Amino acid sequence: MDRYTLYGDRGSGSHPVEMVLAEIGAPVELVEVPLEGDHQLSEDHRRRNPMGRVPVLLLPDGTVVTESLAILLTLAARHPEARLLPPPDDPGHATVLRWMALLAGEFYPHVTRADYPERFSADPAHAPAIRARAMEMGREVWSVLEANAPFGPDGQGPYLLGDRFTLADPYIAALSRWLKGDEWMPANAPKVERLTRAVAARPKLAAIWRKHRGG
Repeated sequence: MDRYTLYGDRGSGSHPVEMVLAEIGAPVELVEVPLEGDHQLSEDHRRRNPMGRVPVLLLPDGTVVTESLAILLTLAARHPEARLLPPPDDPGHATVLRWMALLAGEFYPHVTRADYPERFSADPAHAPAIRARAMEMGREVWSVLEANAPFGPDGQGPYLLGDRFTLADPYIAALSRWLKGDEWMPANAPKVERLTRAVAARPKLAAIWRKHRGG
């Protein structure tokens, strides 16, 4: 199998990509782009991603893919044998896309506002309020997912589609730890927390999870 190259950092959006690559069993070279010190904004990295963000995945043929959702969908399409995305005529296909797109479009921007509030106002005094509101709005997205996504019923599989593991599950799990989610999820989104713990315990993923989350 051809080798991929993944640019990212611990705890970043490269975390779910690394987990999906592990599930596929695809060889990958990991290139660290530390967010501390804003290395993702360097001229060198901007040649890969003009937005100055991670993750970036370099396909074996040299094609560059950015945006974690696009990367995961690309991997699912390139490796159908891994069965990480149900076929288009399966209702689960739409379910997976729906909830992944919600997190990418609605939750991710709040993480950026919480991490870099100074970018969203010319007045530095606004930063604490911007961060606080981003935390609130990010958690509102998780509350929508908790109340409306199917999940496996108690006693059955813990994943978004019950017993069926898909690329949505590592995506949900990794993002659930952002905005202090490890503190908030257990009491406020127990279905998401159950999914996250199941992903963290998967044999192919446990070591990667510990590397990115420390436990």
